[in-house]
Amino acid sequence: NPHVYLDTVVMLGGIGGQYPADERLGFALGAMSASFVWFFAIALGAAWLAPYVARPITWKIIDGVTCGVMWLVAYSLLAPEIRALIAN
Repeated sequence: NPHVYLDTVVMLGGIGGQYPADERLGFALGAMSASFVWFFAIALGAAWLAPYVARPITWKIIDGVTCGVMWLVAYSLLAPEIRALIAN
């Protein structure tokens, strides 16, 4: 997963590099703790949601919400261009 490298090396490295040297250890420990809690929360959430995700209606709802979000993103990207074309 290339996002692992982007998140850990580029993003966290860039953010952590902005801290003074004596605060970087605290930042690193906090980032590791947050990652640990996040992945356990995902695992527990997946176990808790498994019965619901097994239903076809759940996937229809997830797909519908995903579709709506994608249309909103597309609109937000295109709206300024459309307004500029109409204004001219």
